[in-house]
Order: sequence, then C-alpha cells, then structure tokens
Amino acid sequence: MKNIIEINNLSKSFSEIKAVDDLSFKVKEGELFAFLGVNGAGKSTTINIICGQLKKDSGSVIINGCDLDGNRDSIKSEIGVVFQNSVLDKALSVKDNLESRAALYGITGKAFGDRLNGLSLLLDFKDLLKRSVGKLSGGQRRRIDIARALLSRPKILILDEPTTGLDPQTRKLLWSVIGDLRKNENMTVMLTTHYMEEAAEADYVVILDSGKIAAEGTPLELKNTYTGDFITLYGVSDEEVKALGVPFEAIKEAFRLSVKNTRQATELIINYPEIFRDYEITKGKMDDIFLAVTGRSLTGGNEK
Repeated sequence: MKNIIEINNLSKSFSEIKAVDDLSFKVKEGELFAFLGVNGAGKSTTINIICGQLKKDSGSVIINGCDLDGNRDSIKSEIGVVFQNSVLDKALSVKDNLESRAALYGITGKAFGDRLNGLSLLLDFKDLLKRSVGKLSGGQRRRIDIARALLSRPKILILDEPTTGLDPQTRKLLWSVIGDLRKNENMTVMLTTHYMEEAAEADYVVILDSGKIAAEGTPLELKNTYTGDFITLYGVSDEEVKALGVPFEAIKEAFRLSVKNTRQATELIINYPEIFRDYEITKGKMDDIFLAVTGRSLTGGNEK
C-alpha cells in the first residue's frame, strides 16, 4: 500500500509553547489511522495544518504525492474533515447547508441532486432535508457534518472526535458508514478519539505527548510492548491471590492480576489449579497502553 499522507519533521509553536515538535509519521492508503493524545498533545494542531487551516513553522506535508506547499487548493478537495465542533450554519436548512458547500467544489444542479440523494440514503437523513440545522439533535447534526465532509468524494476523511456525546445507535450507524466507505471506496480515515474501543479497531496507532510521538504501532504491537495480559479471578480470597506472587488489584467481586504474557498466565493456572476455579484472561486494552505510555488517562475536552 502506498502512503497517502506523509508528515516529515513538522513543527508548530504558539509563542513559547511547542504544539508540534519535529513530528514525522505516515498514513497508508485505505487504512484506519488513530491519532491519540491528551488535550494539548498536538493532535488538532497537526490536523489543522494538514487541512490547510493553519500554517506550519517548518517541515513538510505530502498528501497523495503532492506537497501541501503550492498545492493547497487542489489538495483540499481530496480531504474531508469532520471537526469536533460543527461548522454548519444553524439558520439554514440541511439541504441549503450542503448545497452551498457543494457549490464550492463545483457540484451543482443534477450532480448535486444525485450526490445529495446518495448521501441522504447512506446517512439516513432524507427526512431532515428541509429542517433547519439549529433544530437537529446532536446525532442528526453529526450525520450532516459527515455528509458535508463527503460531498467531494474525498480520498481522505479526517474525523476529529466524531462520536463524542453521541448515543450508541448513532455511533453504530456512523461506524457502519465509515466501514462501507473504506471497503467500497478505499477511503483513508484518520481518527482522533477519546473512545479507546474505537482506537482498538485501527490499523495503526500513533500516541502523541507534548507534540512528539510517544509510541506507535498496530494495536497488537502496542499491547505486546506496553502492557501484558490480565487474569480476572473470581471466588477467591485475598490470601489465595497473594500466594500467587503477582501484582493484583481488587475489583468488584473479583481480583485483577497482571501477568507479562499468556505463557505466564498458563503457568500460574497449571501450578495453582485449586485457585483458578473461575477466571478469564484478557489482553491489555488501549486504555492500559495509553496510561503506560503517557502516565495519564485519556479524557475528553478541547485542546489547543
């Protein structure tokens, strides 16, 4: 697979603060790329530079083989962005919002009608076309935000906290649509999220900390590097767990044991069959990886 985004030695400062500090990474065509970091880590700054909304101090941004410097206008149509905060005009109807945006790409008349029809079926908003955006629910507005980002049939879809605050049904619909676009149109999706179960589905993950890459790899590579396995042990006493000689914590009606890998877990089970009467083994989750890498938990909110 070719690289559709290449970031090389990217830097951006705001006064004394280095928001992005000599950052380099690549995104392959068609993959789901998760971009994680606490507030202020530099995610939104990087995205705004990629989208042409913010000027970089130094470094290069290559989109689909073209340098962003000197090709900003042609590259813009290849990128669709769903920002944390909706950029739709609340006073206008859904149709008018999408029609005015489409016109910027030269999509008018029958071409716009066909595209609108396709997107309204894909994202299930045909019955909302005449309604003003200001009267939509959060989930309905997010569907229109995504439709707006997809008008020009972009090769890259950037999703900046796309499902924050949405109900489970809308989140499921949005991820189903994104999955279809990746499968049917080989669309590349770059995601920032505070929902670790979404990041766990990514093909590749980059974790930012203070404008630099703190860790990167596939979810499995990160799990194997930064966290071990966990055994949840039920129906045992505190004394029995202590006898195993491994780190543990008490959780509701059980104990959670930390082991290096599945092999160590297997050895414990074989050596202490009388203790392992009721248990389950799980790999470390993205939350555990993020905490191990940054020393902090990932929480919601805006960043600079």
